Amino acid sequence: MHIPDAFIPIPQGVVYWLIALVFIALALRWARSEMSEEKIPLIAVLAAGIFALQSFNLPVSMGTSGHLVGGALAAIILGSPFAAVFILTLVLIVQGVLFGDGGITTMGANILNMGVIGGFVGYYTFKALMAATTNVNIAGFAAAWLACLIPALACAFEMYFAGTFPLREGLIAMGIYHALIGIIEGFVTVFAIKLIVTARPDIVDFALPVPVTQGVKA
Repeated sequence: MHIPDAFIPIPQGVVYWLIALVFIALALRWARSEMSEEKIPLIAVLAAGIFALQSFNLPVSMGTSGHLVGGALAAIILGSPFAAVFILTLVLIVQGVLFGDGGITTMGANILNMGVIGGFVGYYTFKALMAATTNVNIAGFAAAWLACLIPALACAFEMYFAGTFPLREGLIAMGIYHALIGIIEGFVTVFAIKLIVTARPDIVDFALPVPVTQGVKA
């Protein structure tokens, strides 16, 4: 899903950068107000974990690749979609600048897809399903699956607008691959949520629902 340089014309890349910069500014404001000393290690662990997850790339037709995203996990654990924007921006900068994974001119589009769209879709899907079902497995899995699939479809539309590849073929290629990859991301996300919340419930902004038991009258 990392879009390389030259896959998007410079004027379009500038537009995506400008949109991304708005969300990056809001994410930095979130970090200043919400990032406490207790949360810094968690943010570092999430960033490192997401970096590692994204390192396993599967080739997709027409020169793109598929991989896990991690935006939903960051947003759910830290209680804000802007947390996903913040962490994914850091990850994508390191990947693009140091490892050449994703372009510099197209980094705005990559941040928009994986950080903004992935973070917001994942966070609000999780909140809605938790309110409806109170089932962390269902909510976490669905949030992560959609947060992997929807950014991939957005990427296909961007490639179409750029004239890089046809819309139908792009949606099929990116959609099918990431629908399958999203299943893996769903299981990984549910496991990570339960692991982190169980180990350190004091430093996350989400708590697993506690079942209510009623006493038996004598």
